[in-house]
Amino acid sequence: DEPDFVYLSNRTGLTAGNISSHMSRLEAAGYVAVRKMFAGKRPRTVYTLTPEGRAAFERYRMSVGKLLGD
Repeated sequence: DEPDFVYLSNRTGLTAGNISSHMSRLEAAGYVAVRKMFAGKRPRTVYTLTPEGRAAFERYRMSVGKLLGD
């Protein structure tokens, strides 16, 4: 439910700059909430879908499903 930056990097293979850029745009659109904290002495950035983001994702899934005939 709350992936962090390292998890996204490992799962997607995207560069740090790409992840940061995408997440900044999703945050600006109100789709993702970003929390920055420390785990010990290491910075940690955690992302959470907002209700608006979850609704947009469901609309996207429905649209793609219709295109693919699912």
